[in-house]
Amino acid sequence: MASTEDPGPEPANLRFLRRLVTVLTVVMMAGLIILIALIVIRFRDTAPPLPEDIVLPDGANPAAVTVAEGMVLVVSEDGRLFVYDRLTGQLRQTIPLAE
Repeated sequence: MASTEDPGPEPANLRFLRRLVTVLTVVMMAGLIILIALIVIRFRDTAPPLPEDIVLPDGANPAAVTVAEGMVLVVSEDGRLFVYDRLTGQLRQTIPLAE
């Protein structure tokens, strides 16, 4: 015959551990949702922003923009590297990239 007696109150340590696991699970789920949202927001833009004073040649779409000391480097989708002066925005050099 099975006993239906109440085993008594739950130990305090076990109650604390159960609550801790629940809180950590909620925090991990929230963190994962935030990470996924940030990745989606960050990589949604296809073309990087160009500084306002730089004008690319006709037909060149930027694939990457790097701002370095004294220069701005722009890699176009068609495989060219444009080197611009950072202060004046004037084109210094065009370098074709090997594929």
